[in-house]
Amino acid sequence: MSTSAEPRGTSARLSAQPDASVDDGRGYGWVLFAGMMLAIVGTLNFIYGIAAIGDSKFYVKDAQFIISNLNTWGWVLVIIGAVQVVSAFGIWAQAGGARWVGIISAGLNAIVQMLAIPAYPFLALALFAIDILIIYGLLAYGRRTTG
Repeated sequence: MSTSAEPRGTSARLSAQPDASVDDGRGYGWVLFAGMMLAIVGTLNFIYGIAAIGDSKFYVKDAQFIISNLNTWGWVLVIIGAVQVVSAFGIWAQAGGARWVGIISAGLNAIVQMLAIPAYPFLALALFAIDILIIYGLLAYGRRTTG
């Protein structure tokens, strides 16, 4: 015997009828994953950017960069990392522009990671791969929120 206040059979009918204002939720996990990865990548970029500015010794010694030096790339990483963390919170709050900021910052970070391979090769490749997953998740499923 049902303890709810709904008449018998009503809940089955309501769940079977599609509601125009509610999306099916397919892909919400990808958006949540992209937001979480954006926050993690942004935090790592911020930390490694500060280390690069401070001339830390765990970077590859005597690395040759295509553009500028390690200090410049450190400042770029700090700025991109801060933007990514703020964008991640915007994605979780379902702010409209946060998705696009996340896509653009992940794309820029992918380019920066390819240029920063001489300083930290394995980390740069790992962050590049995560950036591609972030872009996919936000482009393919980021528009799923309805308002």
